[in-house]
Amino acid sequence: MSFLVDPLQFQFFLRALLASVLVGVVCAVVGTYMVLRGLAFMGDAISHSAFPGVVAAYLLHTPFYVGAAVAAVTTSLAIGWVARRGNLRGDTAIGVLFAGMFALGVFIFSLIPNYVGDLFGFLFGEVLAISPSDVIALSVLAVGVLALVWLFWKELLYSTFDPLGAAASGLPVDRLDYLFLALIALTIVVSIQAVGIIMVVAMLVTPAATAQLVTLRFNRLIIVAVVVGVVSPVVGLYLSYWFDAASGATIVLVETAIFLAVLLLGPRSGVLRRRKRATTATPITP
Repeated sequence: MSFLVDPLQFQFFLRALLASVLVGVVCAVVGTYMVLRGLAFMGDAISHSAFPGVVAAYLLHTPFYVGAAVAAVTTSLAIGWVARRGNLRGDTAIGVLFAGMFALGVFIFSLIPNYVGDLFGFLFGEVLAISPSDVIALSVLAVGVLALVWLFWKELLYSTFDPLGAAASGLPVDRLDYLFLALIALTIVVSIQAVGIIMVVAMLVTPAATAQLVTLRFNRLIIVAVVVGVVSPVVGLYLSYWFDAASGATIVLVETAIFLAVLLLGPRSGVLRRRKRATTATPITP
């Protein structure tokens, strides 16, 4: 059992575990809504759009959470506004603003005189380097996001499955959409230090996608996604510690491995279901 207990003697590992569990829960909850709404690409776009905010926060010597939150929330709301104002498809607006914001981040980054290695940590994740103050900020953001989801649980659920019916019943669907875009942005800000800007979309999409291979009931989707979202970072952190590998990449690889295992062996799409169907379809012969 020493291989499980030994890493726990280090404070940085305990902080990383706490942060990863918080990130896993928030990403699983928000990601389930996001996948059901078909907004997987939105997560990738907003995560990259947070990069100029991170760079600007570095230059202004302010917490990166502030810069990332401003950039991500602004971009997410702008995507919704541009799509409606210009009567464009959502993916078109995402493509335009995603590319523009990430290019802005690269441009600002190129103006920094010397190489800044710390900023690259936000691209690929450095959860093992998270500080106590970062854990506090992350906890506040995570609790805020989960509280908003809990407060508007029914409204978000109704507008997700039946937006026309929700609008006909008097719900402010447009405002709910903007609220959800802001929730995605804040969730990405929560997750950036754990897995980085480039791989944060995996934390949002993969647990929810895995849950869809197991069940179609919404409550069970949330539960399965949260379990995957929590187990994957814990296992990934231990693997990164043992193999001295990048923590963000290891976490995402564990999530991907779980998804593939469920895809191949799960009750809805896997080999077991095929065998069961084959057995059922085969007539019994004397």
